[in-house]
Amino acid sequence: MNPNVKQALQTTIDNWNAMSASRNDEEEAVADQFQSSFYLFIDAFREWVQTLEPRPQSIDDLINLEMVQDILDILPAPLHLNFETEAELIMDNVLRVDEDKYD
Repeated sequence: MNPNVKQALQTTIDNWNAMSASRNDEEEAVADQFQSSFYLFIDAFREWVQTLEPRPQSIDDLINLEMVQDILDILPAPLHLNFETEAELIMDNVLRVDEDKYD
């Protein structure tokens, strides 16, 4: 796996686990930290996708790549839809504006 994507994914997983274990008084801060790390992971993933030669022609081609399957194996199931949505945006060359990332 690409080292930048791997590191960003691990940070996202760590923050997901912290958010899952957080108490009421710290939930918002931990959730914000998770959300930020998720989009940093997506940014690292986008950079990796842009380096692929040849570039996948469809979302199915991208999802079927071995590294993407490895990511889906590691990523908690509740995050699969979010990841797949972001992957579709990457394939469509759509770059989210920062405020759109948090809606």
